[in-house]
Parts: sequence; structure tokens; C-alpha cells
Amino acid sequence: MPDSTNPPSTKTDSMFKQMATLNRPFWMVNIMEMFERLAYYGVRVVIPIYIAQADEIGGLHFSQVDKGIIFFWWAIFQSITPMVSGGFADRYGFKKTIAASIAIKIIGYLLMATQTQFWPFMIGCCTLALGTAIFKPGVQGTMVQTITKKNSSVGWGTFYMLVNIGGFLGPPLAHFLYGISWPAVFYGCAGIVSLNFLMLFTYKEVDPGGEQRGGPLHVLAITAKNLMNPRLGVFILIMSGFWLMFMQLFDMLPNFIVDWVNSTPLVNAFGLGESFLQTNSTRVPQLSQEWMININPGLIILAVVPISWLVARMRRVHSIVLGILIASGGLVMAGFTTSGYLCLMGILVFSVGEMLSSPKMNDYLGVIAPEGQKGLYMGYANIPQGVGWAVGSLFAGHVYDNMGDKANLAMRYLADNFNVIDVERSQAMNKLVELTGQSHQEVTELLWSAYDPYTLWYQFAAIGIVSAIGMMFYSKWVKKHEAPDV
Repeated sequence: MPDSTNPPSTKTDSMFKQMATLNRPFWMVNIMEMFERLAYYGVRVVIPIYIAQADEIGGLHFSQVDKGIIFFWWAIFQSITPMVSGGFADRYGFKKTIAASIAIKIIGYLLMATQTQFWPFMIGCCTLALGTAIFKPGVQGTMVQTITKKNSSVGWGTFYMLVNIGGFLGPPLAHFLYGISWPAVFYGCAGIVSLNFLMLFTYKEVDPGGEQRGGPLHVLAITAKNLMNPRLGVFILIMSGFWLMFMQLFDMLPNFIVDWVNSTPLVNAFGLGESFLQTNSTRVPQLSQEWMININPGLIILAVVPISWLVARMRRVHSIVLGILIASGGLVMAGFTTSGYLCLMGILVFSVGEMLSSPKMNDYLGVIAPEGQKGLYMGYANIPQGVGWAVGSLFAGHVYDNMGDKANLAMRYLADNFNVIDVERSQAMNKLVELTGQSHQEVTELLWSAYDPYTLWYQFAAIGIVSAIGMMFYSKWVKKHEAPDV
């Protein structure tokens, strides 16, 4: 139940007045989410490089298709589990499910630190995904019980801001830790997420609401019944397309930046030191991909609460549509040229779209969730992300392997123009440099002109636009079932 001791807020209240109505459990679980995201993104932002970058020292050197398979199963575990764990959070209490999730996540990080073969490493990734999926419904269910319809826009904006503080700190943490070794990244993140055991003692359990009865089969029955609701099912399907497009910022863009983007002008213009630079680049000094993508959480930290307050009067589905369209344009801009400046601009535009859409999705599900099923509906919020991420991982793995992976394109160029077919993937660029007598940067530009890798982004942006159109029709369909302020 929302905290009845807090005075009611209206959308005409100032942003800070609305924030003042948010109570202690709200802030504590937000801090827990921040710690969890710090650890999670400490791994997430660099793991595409660790798994599949051909010239990464100490990396696994799997193929882009292998990376897609790993991310597919990661997404499946992270999306299917909340269909059950959200109901368990409502039934057995938010704190218990959060505690279980922390332990599972630690095991996942430790497996990823110690396993370097494909299947054992993937099991570690899936274990981490399982813990993440169990963690979210308990945290977000607590949040939904502590906010009201009147302050929910600012509440979810605040949540998204604190999530992105963790996300913003994750990349520099990862950059520092893999300067020690790749296993240190995973060990360090396991240590950080363990701090949330202590946070569980800082607030009282929040009543999930509703009648808490029945065993695991009863919970599963409620979950299955709700998923048959056409309104909920169509919303999940449409948002899956958005998340398919969205996840490429974290899954494919890191490899694209390392392969193609020339950020030397940025390095020179801002006098960036070694802590900001890629350590494995064979070209002139380049800004590390994790720092470039870190512009995303950086802008969100600064702007998401004010933007959430500004769009509080807008229907939630309308904000989602606008956000999807802007994010789709930003994704194309980020990969349209090799310019580091334009790539950063694209990430910034993408981030504005994210702020308009992603928090509103959680906000929308929280508002329409029945009493006693808040954790369950917050579990549903992870389903479209997981479905889009899973399908997109397999699709993007093949797309990038064929259209974007610079080492693969170098091997193709060697075969087509020099009849060299026996070179290893990790040595393809060096061989091409040797045969052409050009620098790595010049060979990169040669391959860019020959194969147009930027065109791979068009199909992902198109999926985002189709999702936005679908959400427009959904908005008209459900309008008669919802209050005007939903």
C-alpha cells in the first residue's frame, strides 16, 4: 500500500515537492538497484568485447554468432524467470526474493570469472541472468507499493536516474578492473552486489497487498491467467520490438565502436589521458567504447527526473511512442559514419528517446496492475526486454558477423583481392596492413568504403519504428478501457 502518512501529490506540484512524498523503503530499494546496476553494467558494457573481439588480449575470442547465442540464452533466463519470480515476490515477500537473488548473482559472477570454455561460461551468464530476473520484481514491487498514481512519473524517473548512476559508474569500474585482469572484473562485481545483503536491514518489509495465499502452483496459475489478458499480451509483444532495437546499443555498438569509429579527434580536442583510451587499439589513440557509451547513463542521470516531470501530463503510451521514434533515429546516427563526434551525438539522441519510453513502460504496468499483483506485473515488465533481447541477439549475431565484424570483412577482402584464405581471424587486419602497405586506420577506411557496414543499423531502426506504429494503434485500442490520466 502507498504510505498514507505522506500528503497526496498532484501533477501540478513542483518536481521537488513530489519527490518529498517518496518514503524510506522507496529510497532504500533504489539504492539497492543502484548497487546491482553498478555491478551488472560493470560486466555488461565490456562483455561483448571480452566474448567476441578478435584482437582483445585475454578475451575469449568466440565468434559474433557465439556471442549472439550466449546473449540469447542470457535473455531467455532473464525474461522467463520474472513470469514466476514476480508472483513469488507477491506471495512470499519482497525481501526474501531479493536475498535469494543476491546469492544467485554472486555465483553467476564467480562462474564467469573462472570459466573460459563456451558452455561453462554460458552457464555462468545464465546464472547471473537468473539472479537478475529474481531481483527486479522484489525491488520494483516494493517501489510500486510506495508510490501513488499522482507521483508515479517522478517516482519512476527517480528510479531510472539512480539506476543510471550505477550504470554510469559501471564502465569506469570495468575499465579499471580489466586493467588488472579480465577475471578481476567479475570478482569485483560479485563483491559489489554482495553489499545489498546489508541494505536489506535498512528498511521494513513492505506489504505486497492483496490476499497472500496458495503455493507455487497457485502462483503459476495466476501468472498464466494474466498472460492470457489480450491488453497485457499485445503490450508485451509491441514492446519486445522496441527492446530488440534498444539492446543493440549495449550488445552490438561496443564492437562497432572498436571496429570502426575514429575518436582520435575527440581524444586530441579534450586532451584525454590513458584512463579513457582503448588499451588494445592498433590504430592511433582511440576513446574506449565503454566511455563513449557511458554518455548514455550520464545524460540520463542529469535529465531523466526533469523529463519525467515534464511529461507527467502526457498519456504514458504517447510518451512511449515518441521515445521509441527518437531512440530509433539515435541508433542510426550512432553508426552512420566513422566520426566519433557523430557517434556520441547519436548516443545522446538515443538516450533522450530512452528517457521518454523505458521509465514509462514500468510506470504504465505499475498503474494498471491489480492490488496484490504489483510484483507480478513488475515481473512482466522484464518479459518484453527479454524477448526482444533474445530474438535480437540471434539476429544481430548473424547480421554483425556478416556485415559489421571488421576481422571477418578483412578476411573477405584478403580472399577477394589477394587470394589469401588461410589467415586466422585475429590476424586478418595485420595481414591486410602488411599486404596493402597502409596503416590500420587507412585499412579500416578501405573496408568501410568497400562493405558499407553502417547499413546494418537500418534494419534495427526499422523494427523500432514498426514498434512505435504498433504502440499508436494500441493506444487507440486501450483508451476506452483506461482512465484519461493513464
